[in-house]
Amino acid sequence: MVKILNEHQIDQKVKRLAIEIAEQNWQEQELILAGINTAGYRFAGQLRAGIDAYAPEIRTQLVHLRLNPADPIQKDPECDCTPDILKGKSVLVVDDVANTGRTLFFAIQPILKAMPAKIQVAVLVDRTHKAFPIHVDHVGLRLATTLHEHIDVQLPPEGERSVFLR
Repeated sequence: MVKILNEHQIDQKVKRLAIEIAEQNWQEQELILAGINTAGYRFAGQLRAGIDAYAPEIRTQLVHLRLNPADPIQKDPECDCTPDILKGKSVLVVDDVANTGRTLFFAIQPILKAMPAKIQVAVLVDRTHKAFPIHVDHVGLRLATTLHEHIDVQLPPEGERSVFLR
């Protein structure tokens, strides 16, 4: 196992991404950050804090998307907000890692039903193995890996954050 991002490097990525996201959404009155499962939700919270610090004039809201990445059609993805919160808004879908794009593809489904104004995607690590039509707009680290390697993102509520390649 090789550490590819440490706490300080993750902080730098979050700050850079928050500035990039704020600058590309400066005209928005509100930006909804939709974090996927636990790691995506925690990463979305970190991005939200960075956006709020850099551009407090952009109102942000954090919502939680839940789905089973191993079998996303077993049960429909769930969002902890009502569709009217997303309707006509800019939505940033956030996950820790984009691999094939399958998790992001299925996570976007309940958002599409709400008819948002715009959907963007942000991830901490983007791998180059897309099998689904997903474009990642905001990337912390783009990493070419083999199909057999795994990215392990650790974003605990307390303690050291890190990303490993194994």
